[in-house]
Amino acid sequence: MTEATASPGTASRFMPSFHFWLTCAMCGFVFAGFGMTYLFPLTAGDFPPAPPIVHLHALIFFSWMRLLLTQSALVSAGNVRLHRSLGTYGIAHATFVLYTGALIQLIASARGFNSGRPAGTDGLYLGVLAVIGFATLFTLAIRNANRPQIHKRLILFAMLPVLPPGVNRFWANLLGLSDAIPTFWLYLTLWSFAAALLIQERRSTGKIGVYSMIGAGWILLQGALHELVVGSETFNAFAAGLLGLVHYR
Repeated sequence: MTEATASPGTASRFMPSFHFWLTCAMCGFVFAGFGMTYLFPLTAGDFPPAPPIVHLHALIFFSWMRLLLTQSALVSAGNVRLHRSLGTYGIAHATFVLYTGALIQLIASARGFNSGRPAGTDGLYLGVLAVIGFATLFTLAIRNANRPQIHKRLILFAMLPVLPPGVNRFWANLLGLSDAIPTFWLYLTLWSFAAALLIQERRSTGKIGVYSMIGAGWILLQGALHELVVGSETFNAFAAGLLGLVHYR
């Protein structure tokens, strides 16, 4: 995943980079957010019965975050050869992240819709854009695997659309919020990550590249349009049609 400028096969002492620490911050939100709402209740036996897809997605996504952190650590340690070898497996793992994430979002939204809730919810909006955003930006990252500076930034930009579930749980539980999707805190966090990436690139290269503008622009536009789209008749009609195709037993 995140590439390095060192030559393949070289190894040196561990020197954590800006991108390593940003990856740590992303992992912190995911593990803390889901730790409070999933991991701790599950280990205590207090987690309510859930479909198998919930636990499968949790296993795949948690292991994905660990892989992301491992890949970043390998680059910081100068072990580019192993990093590239794991990157091939990472493409397959990312596909499962995308697939199970889409499934669990559709199943959860369909259950809510069938119980009388509106179709076009905040959760479905975030879920649909997570699939599109992650797939698009991750594909661009893979296509630029031989351009390390672009590749590593695109990997982190690709993570921004899929972070909302963990970020929302983190802020909702930490601040004791009644809203399960606190959009202000969500986008403050995501935009802060995007801004940090842009500022670091500007300081290190003297400019901001096209791919970084695409990555930051995606998450900025997603937040700017959130309240406008959610609740609109067009989105509700789209959501109702989409959820009408979902049947899970």
